[in-house]
Amino acid sequence: MEKINWKQKLTSRKFWCAIVGFVTAILTAFKVNEMTIEQVTAIISATAVLIAYIIGEGMVDTARAKSESAEKTEGQ
Repeated sequence: MEKINWKQKLTSRKFWCAIVGFVTAILTAFKVNEMTIEQVTAIISATAVLIAYIIGEGMVDTARAKSESAEKTEGQ
């Protein structure tokens, strides 16, 4: 069984579009009013952007730290 790479999933636009589509369809099926559906979609989209930014910055910081560590090791 293959392990899910959550970092990759949470930064994927396709993943978040699928989530928005699924939630929108469920809310529509339960006859939730359009304004509420728009608000929920906006919240999911904002959350997706925030999560992707946080993970992306973490990856950049990790790469920078590894690069600086390698430079220090080579300089010794």
